[in-house]
Amino acid sequence: MRRTTLDTGHEAEALVDRAARRRGWKRIERNYNVRGGELDLVYDAKGMLVIVEVRYRARSDYGGAAASVTRSKQQRIVRAARHFLLQYPRYAQATIRFDVVGVNADNELDWIENAFYAE
Repeated sequence: MRRTTLDTGHEAEALVDRAARRRGWKRIERNYNVRGGELDLVYDAKGMLVIVEVRYRARSDYGGAAASVTRSKQQRIVRAARHFLLQYPRYAQATIRFDVVGVNADNELDWIENAFYAE
């Protein structure tokens, strides 16, 4: 059976989720979708809200995972984060961090903390 892009994405997210939980983080949401944006993974990391964008790259010919999170993609993530905060007001005062985690074909993680900031 052939793996789809969606299957590969879910597997990469599951890998990142396990790594985040090993850090002691509590997952709040996975694949939080709103019109105009999506949050792959959202964690309560000991009082800090960490929003994680997971990027799978089988090859690095076209740049790494972080390079694939364009300005417009960042804006969609920030838009979804603002919506998330309206739905979860208890996190409205939390420090928020946007991380990007690249996953390669060997299931190695390239975790970039504070990969971008909301403006």
